[in-house]
Amino acid sequence: MKIDLTDTTAGEINKALTEGRRAIGTPAVGMVLTLVIVTDEENAYDALRAATDASREHPSRTLVVIRRVSRTPRDRTTSRLDAEVRVGADAGAGETVVLRLYGEVSDHADSVVLPLLLPDAPVVVWWPVDAPLDPAEDPLGALAQRRVTDTYAAEQPVRELAARAETYAPGDTDLAWTRITPWRSMLAAALDQVDCEVRSVEVEGEEFNPSCELLAMWLADRLGVPVQRSLSSGPGLTAVRMETTCGPVVLDRADGSLANLSIQGQPGRAVALQRRDTAELIAEELRRLDPDDTYAAALRYGVERLSAGAEAVATLDGVPAGPTEKAADKAAEDEAVAEVAVAESEAGTEEGEAERPTPNSLARKAASK
Repeated sequence: MKIDLTDTTAGEINKALTEGRRAIGTPAVGMVLTLVIVTDEENAYDALRAATDASREHPSRTLVVIRRVSRTPRDRTTSRLDAEVRVGADAGAGETVVLRLYGEVSDHADSVVLPLLLPDAPVVVWWPVDAPLDPAEDPLGALAQRRVTDTYAAEQPVRELAARAETYAPGDTDLAWTRITPWRSMLAAALDQVDCEVRSVEVEGEEFNPSCELLAMWLADRLGVPVQRSLSSGPGLTAVRMETTCGPVVLDRADGSLANLSIQGQPGRAVALQRRDTAELIAEELRRLDPDDTYAAALRYGVERLSAGAEAVATLDGVPAGPTEKAADKAAEDEAVAEVAVAESEAGTEEGEAERPTPNSLARKAASK
């Protein structure tokens, strides 16, 4: 059942929700939380569809906040609130209200949402795109116990991770972190099967994929070993290789659905590691409303420390040296050339008719030494 309201108020929306429940014969409110989705018109359909599917596991009142762009100065000074109320089969296992804010009221979305929240129920705010720099300080985010963002939707996902670490507050989470839950579970189970010490780790995946960075930071934080980040064509995460004192432990997923787990001394096995859709990710996040301390520790580990660890692994493996090592090699080469030049000069003085050395000949002799 759908009810369209134009130029309305929060009171009229609550009244329409009550009338809609009575019309379909379910006057009781059996929802467990309020999910607020802050998005734009372009992404509203996909976000609402994912929330509707997730509501079958977590019956909720879903409030979709869409700030409409005002085209003229007159429109920007005129406030209007339109709403679309959905109950019954059109709203999954809960209720849905799509709010479209025009003009000045779009700057006060929290005042519109507050009267529509379920009483004595937790609040979750989700930004599918264009999340604020500090979700906890956002007016809508301040109403919630849980704030969900998605760095994968950002223009610069890796830089966005650093910004999330600076502004992290208990209750913040990221769908990029939720995507690696099966990977973390599988890797933890694999290490439980061996009594070995992990020496180094390599995480392989797409470039600019925040899930790969978060998994690498989690491994570096929990294992305390250098973690190298390598690139592949995807999709998403493709492999994790751990060098241990008992041999390599490799979890490889080349096709995005079926992975192969290989442990030294054990037969290889196929494990289901399919990429999940947004509805499954949101449903997982709604299962827990307390702060995620593991996510906070991994996020605060920092991409910079991860890069430093990767450089250390590259040096041990004989990968071409970085700028510092190259400068040291150049200084050593110059010193060797200078020593050859002194020796040639002394030899020429003693013999009286030695050929004057050239820079190229000096360099060749220094290299032969």
